[in-house]
Amino acid sequence: MVNFITLDKHNIANEHICCAISDKKCAESYALKKEWLTKEFSNGYVFRRLDARAKVFIEYGPAEKGWVPITAPNYLLINCFWVSGKYKKQGHGKALLKSALDNAKSQGKSGLVTVVGTKKFHFMSDTKWLLRQGFETCDETTSGFSLLVKKIAPNATNPNFKKVVKTGTCPDEKGIVVYYSNRCPFAEFHVKNSLVETAKKRNIPLKAIKLETMEQAQSAPSPATIFSLFVNGKFITTDLSICMDSRFDKIIEKSKI
Repeated sequence: MVNFITLDKHNIANEHICCAISDKKCAESYALKKEWLTKEFSNGYVFRRLDARAKVFIEYGPAEKGWVPITAPNYLLINCFWVSGKYKKQGHGKALLKSALDNAKSQGKSGLVTVVGTKKFHFMSDTKWLLRQGFETCDETTSGFSLLVKKIAPNATNPNFKKVVKTGTCPDEKGIVVYYSNRCPFAEFHVKNSLVETAKKRNIPLKAIKLETMEQAQSAPSPATIFSLFVNGKFITTDLSICMDSRFDKIIEKSKI
């Protein structure tokens, strides 16, 4: 029998959070993600995972309390949702999604909402799979993000992106600008270490903006508040691997900046 476990303030100290389990260099970032989760539990946040040493989990909470620049009153916002490796095609994704949908119904919510890439973006849920599960596109940005909704109440108002993310630009128009948060156990280390070294090697100005409050995240110029990189004011990628020297030039070239 497949067992899932829901983390809370009582058990999180002794349970893993799927990503960066054994990554020693990200130990501090891992601890910061646990700290972030613990605080968000008081806002109704849910972290549910397979009871195994695996990357099979879903995170969601009230959209009004979400760290994403959207307007979605009375919806639950799915943030990270991941089924990896050998655990794929075993029904885990559908089971986790059903648990979130059942939770939304029990709370009288209008439905579920989530941010994805219009085409698949790194560190974001699988757009095509979610569409097959009955999600529909309710808003898009010019920078390639889509907002998907799965309604419980058919006549509920559609969620939408806030105006700040519509243009795919940020206020700083020179060099590299990164927005990130402790929503990911990899972000802090790679932004503060890998990307600093990569930018320095290329003599490119770097500005790293850490989103430390819900209000800051809800006002960010990108809906990918785990990690979003801009170059000369234009959104480039959610791919955290761009921080690494071996990946930076390839991703930038692909983006034709």
